Amino acid sequence: MSKSRAEAAAGAPGIILRYLQEQNRPYSAQDVFGNLQKEHGLGKAAVVKALDQLAQEGKIKEKTYGKQKIYFADQDQFDAVSDADLHSLDAKIAALTAKVQSLQQSCRHMEAELKELTNALTTPEMQKEIQELKNECARYTERLKNIKAATNHITPEEKEEVYKDRQKYCKEWRKRKRMVSESSQGGFGGAGTFLYKRIQQQQAAPCAASAQLKGAFFLVRPPSCVMPSLKDTPRARNSSLRKSG
Repeated sequence: MSKSRAEAAAGAPGIILRYLQEQNRPYSAQDVFGNLQKEHGLGKAAVVKALDQLAQEGKIKEKTYGKQKIYFADQDQFDAVSDADLHSLDAKIAALTAKVQSLQQSCRHMEAELKELTNALTTPEMQKEIQELKNECARYTERLKNIKAATNHITPEEKEEVYKDRQKYCKEWRKRKRMVSESSQGGFGGAGTFLYKRIQQQQAAPCAASAQLKGAFFLVRPPSCVMPSLKDTPRARNSSLRKSG
């Protein structure tokens, strides 16, 4: 045992006796140890030994409940208290309890205010943020001014017209592609030749129409739309075979 722990154990009876008389309520050895250990550095063995010593000397009282002992101050050393004194003490306790509750509520309000002030921006930080917002607002104002001054805007009506034209040309393109596919599968006869010439005449239509859309978008026809060469058709191959034969 260290010197400080030995000194604490030696003074344990006096410390515990004073504590029980001040509190004037029953405690177990574990309660006394838990309440005094942190402040006075008393060990549990020293507390149990001091309580037994005080009980044997008659300075405190003990009662056994099952396997547990309860210790409390000797009540004979206290003066008798009248009913009037008890009522006065009860009123004092009630007043002090109300005061404690009021102080606790005030502390909670102060803690909430402190937390809000801690999370809030300082004056230099707020000034910096205000300046950044002003600069950002000036940039957006200049950008809006340039947009309003531009002359190449497309109105909603023009957008709608462009969309309708695009839908129309896409529909026509799919129709021609389907017709070309069907004709190539069945061979080029008179109808196939007529269809090929008709497609050649209409191939420039989407490009001419897209040039009038004022830069909104460009209609691009995929490579699969290109008409296959007439030399690769079944009719051309049959003619070549007859000539060679």
